Amino acid sequence: MQINAQGINLIKQFEGLRLSAYQDSVGIWTIGYGHTGDEVHAGMVITAAQAAQLLLQDLSHFETGVSELVSVPLNSNQFSALVSFSYNVGLEDLGASTLLRLLNEQNYVGAAQQFPCWDHAGNQVLPGLLRRRMAEQALFLQAV
Repeated sequence: MQINAQGINLIKQFEGLRLSAYQDSVGIWTIGYGHTGDEVHAGMVITAAQAAQLLLQDLSHFETGVSELVSVPLNSNQFSALVSFSYNVGLEDLGASTLLRLLNEQNYVGAAQQFPCWDHAGNQVLPGLLRRRMAEQALFLQAV
């Protein structure tokens, strides 16, 4: 599966586009639409086209990861919400989450209820993260 347009727009909305590298709320160097990696460093600058390309490369990794972790059928919106979620928190955290455990037990409603629990970064509640989790939850629950 691939992330749908709603999922991409959700990521773009919450990540924002930054063409100069910056440190996120927990000190990780980030650029573009939330791209991180060893190559991102202070003073790095990219173009909007490069940011779009990095996003597509990153999404491919997260699409594969979500596909490997989830063992139950998903519709396009559910898959896209999970790609957005894992893009933000990481595939390892998704893999160890109650959200994934409930989902793989076919408890779709219980899984959806877990999204708002992921509103912390650096041991702090971040209102922006809660807004993102609520948007991901809404997309997950939205019929296709």
